[in-house]
Amino acid sequence: MLKEACVENFTAIPQMIAAGATRIELNSDLAHGGLTPSFGVMKQAILYAHQHGVAVVVMIRPRSGDFVYNETELNIMINDLQLAALLDADAVTFGCLKESGVLNCEQMQKLITLAQELNLEVVMHMAFDQLQLAQQHSSLVWLANHGVKRILTHGGPLTEPIETHLAHLSELITWSKGQITILPGGGITVDNCNQVAQLLGVNQVHGTKIVIK
Repeated sequence: MLKEACVENFTAIPQMIAAGATRIELNSDLAHGGLTPSFGVMKQAILYAHQHGVAVVVMIRPRSGDFVYNETELNIMINDLQLAALLDADAVTFGCLKESGVLNCEQMQKLITLAQELNLEVVMHMAFDQLQLAQQHSSLVWLANHGVKRILTHGGPLTEPIETHLAHLSELITWSKGQITILPGGGITVDNCNQVAQLLGVNQVHGTKIVIK
């Protein structure tokens, strides 16, 4: 099973990889949900991870709060995405919404197209969970049709245990029809990851404590 460790800064990466992490999601400021890491952190983390055969997904998020971005913020995300590619990241993760709780397809298209031109895999992060429930199926299909590889999702509010949302996560997996990977995360730990993966029938899981307590 692929275990994606969500990390803040470089410090935890050697320990996570030694403990069995097989992919890294690199952030800064996890206390606010994860933001784009600095140039130095990106460079060192990617170098170290690649030396150990581990892929790195870089968070592209310019600020905390919501996922509704103005043009200046979108340009910052474009620049950060270009930097991640320059430093040899394997993938980037981002999510752009409108105030009405629907996917901002125009902004997402710009970022997805650029990432694909730069040979980066694209992941939609847990902004997906902020979409209106009625919009999630069509948004999932749109993301799959535009080449997004994975959706990181808790299946519902992060304030509730992931076990509460297994039914909806299973529904998302059914909707995906194998065209896009549903990556469960949020509250998945070294203690429950195998059980959650078995119940959902997935072979990838994500968390800050996915390989260590």
